[in-house]
Amino acid sequence: MKMNRKLFIALATLLLFGMLTGCKKKEDPASAELKAQMQAAEQKQEAATTATTQTEAIPNTYTETTTEDGLTMRGTVLIGYFGTITNIIIPNSITSIGQYAFKNCSSLASVTIPNSVTSIEYGAFQSCTSLASVTIPNSVTSIGEIAFSGCHSLASITIPDSVTSIGMGTFSYCTSLISVTIPDSVQVICEGAFAGCTSLTSITIPNSVTRIEGDYAQFGSGGAFEYCTSLTSVTIGSGVTSIGYKTFLNCTSLTRVTLQCTISSDNFDISFPGDLREKYLAEGIGTYTTTAPVNRDSKWTKQ
Repeated sequence: MKMNRKLFIALATLLLFGMLTGCKKKEDPASAELKAQMQAAEQKQEAATTATTQTEAIPNTYTETTTEDGLTMRGTVLIGYFGTITNIIIPNSITSIGQYAFKNCSSLASVTIPNSVTSIEYGAFQSCTSLASVTIPNSVTSIGEIAFSGCHSLASITIPDSVTSIGMGTFSYCTSLISVTIPDSVQVICEGAFAGCTSLTSITIPNSVTRIEGDYAQFGSGGAFEYCTSLTSVTIGSGVTSIGYKTFLNCTSLTRVTLQCTISSDNFDISFPGDLREKYLAEGIGTYTTTAPVNRDSKWTKQ
């Protein structure tokens, strides 16, 4: 019995030791190898990413350069001017004059835009108060809103026949502007396009224009020709089907209007001072005149 008891104790001890050592999980050699491979791959990828970040060239569209004249460009977009030269020649490498590129350049007197430029963006020349001369080439297809707003010294402008729309406030408050040529390509004249051009004396809207947009916003840019106080004569081509709200409001010198178009009452808003709208809707296409100063009480007569 003593021998059996000793044997039983020995066997129990061996069994307990085996259980205790068996509780410690051994790592599968295959799993360990896979883990090592994954860590090595991660380290390799991290090294490659770091190398790429350090050596990869910055795309040209994000690279900024500045010329000796003070023109700053990002790729082919001219984004700013920080020089003192009054007569600027834009390089042929430029395809777009960016937003506010020349804003408030009060000493800028003239700009030569090359044929490489296709767009003049929002506010590009806004408040260039000394800008008296600019030629827009036929390559330009888009002129942004308020692009030349507040250019008080700009006396004349020729819009190229590649442009289809004159944007909101594009030439607003160009107070020296006396001559504007609108080409047959233009289809829309937006609100406030020429508002406040107090020196403009006459305007011919070509047959290609289908609508003159009104000022319907609470804080809009005004009617397309609102406050053109020197405007005496207007000819509106046959293609126009809509004349918006306040288009010629406060044009106190406007005494002659030729309407060559057919507009329904729904598309002819309060656009002219006096009773011109009512006379036109009753009598149709023709030339209408009144006497200055023109106001809401003015009476118009068809010639």
